[in-house]
Amino acid sequence: MIITRTPLRISLGGGGTDAPSFFRQQPGFVLSAAIDKYIYVAINSRFVPDFLLKYSALEQVDAIEDIQHNIIREAFDLLDIRPGIEVVTLADIPAGTGLGSSGSFTVGLLHTLHAMRHQHVGRRMLAEEACHIEIERLGEPVGKQDQYIAAYGGLTGFEFQTDGTVEATRLEMAPRALHELEDHLLLFFTGYSRAASSILEDQHSRSNDGDQVMLSNLNETMAIGREIEAALVAGEPHEFGLLMNRHWEIKRNRSKGMSNPDIDRWYEAAMANGAVGGKLVGAGAGGFLLFYASDTDRLRNAMRDQGLDEVRFSFDHEGSSVIVRG
Repeated sequence: MIITRTPLRISLGGGGTDAPSFFRQQPGFVLSAAIDKYIYVAINSRFVPDFLLKYSALEQVDAIEDIQHNIIREAFDLLDIRPGIEVVTLADIPAGTGLGSSGSFTVGLLHTLHAMRHQHVGRRMLAEEACHIEIERLGEPVGKQDQYIAAYGGLTGFEFQTDGTVEATRLEMAPRALHELEDHLLLFFTGYSRAASSILEDQHSRSNDGDQVMLSNLNETMAIGREIEAALVAGEPHEFGLLMNRHWEIKRNRSKGMSNPDIDRWYEAAMANGAVGGKLVGAGAGGFLLFYASDTDRLRNAMRDQGLDEVRFSFDHEGSSVIVRG
């Protein structure tokens, strides 16, 4: 049996500029952080020549083309996987919540398949194979940050070049500043992000069409992302919190579906009760609110009064890894 563990992520700045519809026109930049909430993929050999797949549904089929799960089907086809295996997946946090679960799952599945074949695969190759499946094979209007941060882990900046190549640079932070950042970042669940796909498709089509309002918004988002990177490298996480507030104001103007009255109300309550700045993690309209708080206890109490559950986390510095090999 082979089991991999692949982290989910929070986007810290520049989100949206990792989409091909943007970076094929001009370079993009995203600063992302892997967290200790994971997707687990287990693969075991079977004595029956079929595919047994256990995720939120159960499939037992004889041929790759009969697999209903799009990502599993395309990954098996890409790597020419033969029948006679069982795949089981588990997640600390369910899909559709804005933490990059699709990209993490794709990276984790590919990592497990390569490990099953005793093939060493680098982080860049894992990320690129995952991007190839989601963006090229399935035609999803997604970016590349989720797959790359899942593979690399840590707090990492990604430069997305117009030729499709990606440069990854681990953020150099002093231990004190890193611990302060981790201690003052709080994550609250607002509900499932049902409008994410339509928001992503809107950004994709408008960027491809050269919509100057959308492209200007993404450029401004990227500029703040670089300011956030500079603030964290300088050991100023409080400044990062202030920049988060600007980042959110720009992001919520990107689409009418980015926010809603409930999210606006929760955000205002947080800002009045210890938050320095915050943003919605993911495409929008649900998922998680991330805040940098000067008074964490006050913010926790205020969000509890609003009926929001906190998900406590730490940073993951390993990326996708094999945890069982036997």
